[in-house]
Amino acid sequence: MEKLNFDINALPTPYIVVDEQKLVSNLEILKGVMDETGCRILLAQKAFAMFSLYPLIGEYLSGTTASGLFEAKLGYEEMGKENHIFSPAYTQEEFDEILQICGHIVFNSFSQWEKFKDKALKSGRKFGIRVNPELSTQDHAIYDPCAYGSRLGVTEKNFRPDLLEGISGLHFHTLCEQNSDALEKTLEAFEAKFGKYLYDMEWVNFGGGHHITRPDYDIQTLIKCIKRIQEKYDVVVYLEPGEAVVLNTGYLVASVIDIVENGVVNCILDTSAACHMPDVIEMPYRPEVIGAGKPGEKPYTYRLGGPTCLAGDIIGDYSFDNPLKIGDRVVFCDMSHYSMVKSNMFNGMNLPAIAVADRNGAVKLIKSFGYDDYKNRLS
Repeated sequence: MEKLNFDINALPTPYIVVDEQKLVSNLEILKGVMDETGCRILLAQKAFAMFSLYPLIGEYLSGTTASGLFEAKLGYEEMGKENHIFSPAYTQEEFDEILQICGHIVFNSFSQWEKFKDKALKSGRKFGIRVNPELSTQDHAIYDPCAYGSRLGVTEKNFRPDLLEGISGLHFHTLCEQNSDALEKTLEAFEAKFGKYLYDMEWVNFGGGHHITRPDYDIQTLIKCIKRIQEKYDVVVYLEPGEAVVLNTGYLVASVIDIVENGVVNCILDTSAACHMPDVIEMPYRPEVIGAGKPGEKPYTYRLGGPTCLAGDIIGDYSFDNPLKIGDRVVFCDMSHYSMVKSNMFNGMNLPAIAVADRNGAVKLIKSFGYDDYKNRLS
């Protein structure tokens, strides 16, 4: 069973707590890749935007990357290092501000590049085109940018070499929670279709989805891929992982508020899959729970669910050594990435508080939420 470095009773539930020591361990792995290769690694804020930890992350990584203006502003204000952005489409209203705060701006189409080119080139920033190698290496269709009909990235058929003036880099993002063998395959397709253009570029961005800090991740293959591309084309390689930065660093601590038996024993918690961990429903996946097993593995099996009116607000079925009772705490693992940034207040559910467990195990509350947060986002 995983050992926790903090007291789960330190704060009222529900709350998400990030273990600072585990975060540092991940950052050291990523920094090791940078030191070995000379590549630059950025935090993808779409996965993790707990900016109270940006000063610590900034001690190790090269900066941040954003998917829109608000994320870009957050990286600019709170980390203040390299600040990259990619969006499927920019608006006129936002682009002037993006030019002010982002050093690298990646376009999703040549039509967008043509639209903003004149203004962009006057800014002195660096610009790139996202390409689509059209090679799927994963099964999650909702997260597959290479799926048929994808709106993300320029395909070989639609690539415009005649419009590359002012473009200094190429970007691709095709992976999702994958190992470096998937990167190797992607690079083969990418080079076959777009490699000839890299000789005239300054940088190439391998995107995110690299599970670099997972125990079974093949870091040496990643290093080999980075070095080969940098030496062959004389470019700087960027990586922009999100999950890998905070993988296995965070926990969602919840409490049992009722137990209802109706064919199965339903354990209702003060946390919600729909509101606090929507990827459980979207992926879908079953998060690990400290001390719990698969259904039937241990003597007492429960279906853990949330208190919303959504019938499908179910986290999953788990078994325990001892019966659960009202007031018991349940701890979900690996809740740093996406849980915070995707959380919502459907049904008027409050958001989990946000906390950090420091390297001595002391839990510090960073932010709590309330009714005003719910009301002020409506009208």
